[in-house]
Amino acid sequence: MQEKKAHENVRAVERALEILLAFRPGDKELTVAELLTRVDLSRPTLYRLLNTLEQNGFLASAGEPQRFRLGSSVAHLAHVWMTDHSLADLAQPVLRSLWEATSETVALFVPDGIYRVCVAEMESPQPLSFRRGVGYREKLVLGASGRTILSQMQLSPVELRRYVAEPNQDLSPLLADMETIRAQGYGTSRHELIEGAVAVAAPFFNGANQIAGSLCIFGPSVRVTDERVEQFAELLKREAVNLSRTLGQQVA
Repeated sequence: MQEKKAHENVRAVERALEILLAFRPGDKELTVAELLTRVDLSRPTLYRLLNTLEQNGFLASAGEPQRFRLGSSVAHLAHVWMTDHSLADLAQPVLRSLWEATSETVALFVPDGIYRVCVAEMESPQPLSFRRGVGYREKLVLGASGRTILSQMQLSPVELRRYVAEPNQDLSPLLADMETIRAQGYGTSRHELIEGAVAVAAPFFNGANQIAGSLCIFGPSVRVTDERVEQFAELLKREAVNLSRTLGQQVA
């Protein structure tokens, strides 16, 4: 009897978590009808669990028909989690995996206005290599790691002009490159910021499905051939998905 009750309690917790995880990026509020299409629960069970979650601050409701949104207890947990986990720390397993697989310099960049900043880096162990260093700051329009971030920001051509150096600059090459990055899932640059250097970068996202930054591999062109660029791109895309999951994105 006790074992059966314990099983029922665990199942109730699982169902409550299913309700919370039913909220997706962009969902400010959901009705009961909308929730029923996302969770496999009967209406009475759903109402019972919604009431419990609301009493404990994980949900809040208003309106008629009743609409539910995530509550303050979710925000509290998110704050605790973010306080204890810096992005650089969370990305370490991903960076190490890339570093071990390539033996090239790998780095993590995040957007900062019209710039991007390096917040973590693991330098190549090889004698001929390139590094930028933690704290390195450069415009988003320059280099693979920057344009990869820029390509995911959904900017109009008018908004994009804020990011370029010249007010009357022809945006066609930049727009074409950003479209290529979106289509293939990664960006590249050759001899752009450092003569002889090749960079490959992939975007990663946060729990709200917004661009959070880029993962980048860069090395000398004598080693980073076209064939290796393709290999690096696949590695970067895989690890970018892993990092995005760590940051809360629900990747299909």
